[in-house]
Amino acid sequence: MSKKNPWVKKSGKLIYENPWIRLDEDKVINPGGGISMYGKLHFKNLAIGIVPLDEDMNTWLVGQWRYALDEYSWEIPMGGGPLGIDKLESAKRELKEETGLSANKWTEFLKIHTSNSVTDELGYAFLAQNLTEGETEFDETEDLEIWKLPFQEAYQMVLEGKITDGLTVAAILRLAVILKMG
Repeated sequence: MSKKNPWVKKSGKLIYENPWIRLDEDKVINPGGGISMYGKLHFKNLAIGIVPLDEDMNTWLVGQWRYALDEYSWEIPMGGGPLGIDKLESAKRELKEETGLSANKWTEFLKIHTSNSVTDELGYAFLAQNLTEGETEFDETEDLEIWKLPFQEAYQMVLEGKITDGLTVAAILRLAVILKMG
């Protein structure tokens, strides 16, 4: 379905910017005809998530303290893929960096907008198969715990609300449907 954009941008200004994000504030005419202010968070990277899956249906989760939430989080291996760089190459880099794994078979299976009312962030998830184990290459900002577990157990953790990261939840649920588990 094709719809006409009911929003009209009158002006905009940069509020904040760093190497990863930019926050803009726009003066707009809203769909009802009124004047409004709209804040938009622009991400300078794609959100890239990977579900590694071995021949025994095991997967790997990565645990880390998330500063913005002030809590510990279990997630699929993930990271930022610079705009303009092939997203599969970013996925391969992130999987190796966070788990030490390399894969010979890759399948993109999810495209997601993470919070489309306030951000333009776009995420992708890949299934990584035919895995080879190796050494991790953590970033300076990463203090990660790696957990190998049955995919069914990760799926159950999502269903029980023990995993709450949006890209992880979406990727595990989507893959469970593809694998005819859910």
